Amino acid sequence: MPDPFDPKLDPQATITPGDGGASTLATSEGESLEKEPPPGGADGKPRSLWSDAWHDLRRNPVFLVSGLVILFLVLIAIRPGLIASGNPLSCNLAKAGQGSQPGHPFGFDTQGCDVYTRTVYGARASIAVGVCATTGAALLGSVLGGLAGFFGSWWDGMLSRVADIFFGIPIILGGLVFLSVVTSGSVWPVVGFIVLLGWPQISRIARGSVVTAKQHDYVQAARALGAGSGRMLLRHIAPNAVAPVIVVATIALGTYIALEATLSFLGVGLKPPTVSWGIDISNASTQIRNAPHMLLWPAGALSVTVLAFIMLGDAVRDALDPKLR
Repeated sequence: MPDPFDPKLDPQATITPGDGGASTLATSEGESLEKEPPPGGADGKPRSLWSDAWHDLRRNPVFLVSGLVILFLVLIAIRPGLIASGNPLSCNLAKAGQGSQPGHPFGFDTQGCDVYTRTVYGARASIAVGVCATTGAALLGSVLGGLAGFFGSWWDGMLSRVADIFFGIPIILGGLVFLSVVTSGSVWPVVGFIVLLGWPQISRIARGSVVTAKQHDYVQAARALGAGSGRMLLRHIAPNAVAPVIVVATIALGTYIALEATLSFLGVGLKPPTVSWGIDISNASTQIRNAPHMLLWPAGALSVTVLAFIMLGDAVRDALDPKLR
């Protein structure tokens, strides 16, 4: 009986190396992989977290709109004379409460001051308070929280208890008590108060980020290779733990601007002759029925500013959050 598996019976059935569907599929897959561009940027290198985030932010309309608004606000805060040629402290009581006039599109307030000029110049104090307070709170909170998360032990416990004390202070009540004894009406007492009550929130975010980053393999490898605590903290942990702090600080900046306006409205924040949106809103609150334009423009500028920073923070959070990728 002939062997059915004898290749002599069917020469075309001879199996040679490289034949078959698996070999053909592997060859086609290899060719397709060669045609695909390498992951990462145009140079073939993988993008870092920051370059990847910037790549997403440039295509986010929320970031572009809020960034342009903030850029405009910062510009007029630095050089208000670019769009307002008048003096915010120059007033004419004969025009008190009057509406829009040629050269004075926003009308006049109760003292006869130009509302447009005061609205433009009010951006300087509000932006200065927001930026300085956010910078101070972010630096103080990041340093204290980062050290607590890295070293742990009694330092972590002590910082947590101190932060709990500050969390228990109502921020408006604390501002009324703290700033009521300050006679200066400049921005620095308000900045100091906001930093005093704002650092605990950022410190907890920084602590959690450092604790998470400390468990990663690259940190353990650096420790095994003999890297010191300072090198690990500054070189390996801090760059990978700072993203949540940036997100929280960006959102908090808009909140701090609103807080400054609230404290100025209550009479314990900025004081005349400093020009502030909170002061103008406070002065216009009694004339809202007779002259609503006095309240509309500074309140609108404040709302747009706070909204722009909050939108910017949301866009940055979406770009830096790896869970959303």
